[in-house]
Amino acid sequence: MFKDKILLITGGTGSFGNAVLQRFLNTDIKEIRIFSRDEKKQDDMRNILQSDKVKFYIGDVRDKDSLDYAMSGTDYVFHAAALKQVPSCEFYPMEAVKTNIMGTDNVLNKAIQHKVKKVICLSTDKAVYPINAMGISKSMMEKIAVAKSRISSETMITCTRYGNVMASRGSVIPLFVSQIKQGKDLTVTDPNMTRFMMTLEDAVELVLFAFNNGKGGEIFVQKAPASTIEQLALVLIKMFNSTSQIRSIGTRHGEKLYETLLTREEFTKAQDLDQYYRIMPDDRDLNYSQYFSEGDSTIAKMDDYHSHNTYRLNDGELENLLLKLDFIKSELGLE
Repeated sequence: MFKDKILLITGGTGSFGNAVLQRFLNTDIKEIRIFSRDEKKQDDMRNILQSDKVKFYIGDVRDKDSLDYAMSGTDYVFHAAALKQVPSCEFYPMEAVKTNIMGTDNVLNKAIQHKVKKVICLSTDKAVYPINAMGISKSMMEKIAVAKSRISSETMITCTRYGNVMASRGSVIPLFVSQIKQGKDLTVTDPNMTRFMMTLEDAVELVLFAFNNGKGGEIFVQKAPASTIEQLALVLIKMFNSTSQIRSIGTRHGEKLYETLLTREEFTKAQDLDQYYRIMPDDRDLNYSQYFSEGDSTIAKMDDYHSHNTYRLNDGELENLLLKLDFIKSELGLE
């Protein structure tokens, strides 16, 4: 599907963009375009890769005109540009609106204008029952993508939704490893808090699955195992042969006890595709009157799909998963 094609990645200097580059750089793809506003990260990436296949575009998704050069001639778009840190979005919610909501609207409008064939938008579990500004903005991003897909005949638009990526920037695994190496206590917010355990490679696979199976307007979710934060801390202490202790500090502002990837309402219309769920778009129009008199009794019988009720990893399985991470292998001196 990517042979002789041009792929644009918004926010392409981030973890996801780097993972996609590793996946596609040595294939028969024609060109990978990196669009972002950080010239330092672009310059670092350019010097490391030194590849004629990778082209760099300075711009910001907030500025729709800056997208034109990158979109021109593009076949496919992976839209990863976003403000992702919960605290910064809480303090500056309008910045989250400008990037995650208006920026997505700009990307999709330009993709449609330039007749891009497919756009995959990256979302997050925090968009489900959102309790913070970041989650609310990503939930609106999903709504925009689904709405645009209804009016886009030439551009297929679909979304992926996944939880925290293991060892990504700002996540808990690098924090725990840093605390272990400094001989400090591991600060756990709530020992019973659960999180999906998903690698960066899993995230790329999810996007590619959506790319190959999307028809337009769906949200794709990958099934994933989970662990408690206490279990994660204890396994890391064991792996690093550390004497660090665990110290509970309480749940932080805007933090959930568990991650939800599917609401029970979504479950009623989700298709089970083995390792993935496909949430079908609402195909109703604005003539809602026919839906007012009849409801759906199955919704009340369903449950959400979240990190409390998914498969729970045992210690050995969690350790094996952690050993797949380049970050952990590097910190343990295994590479």
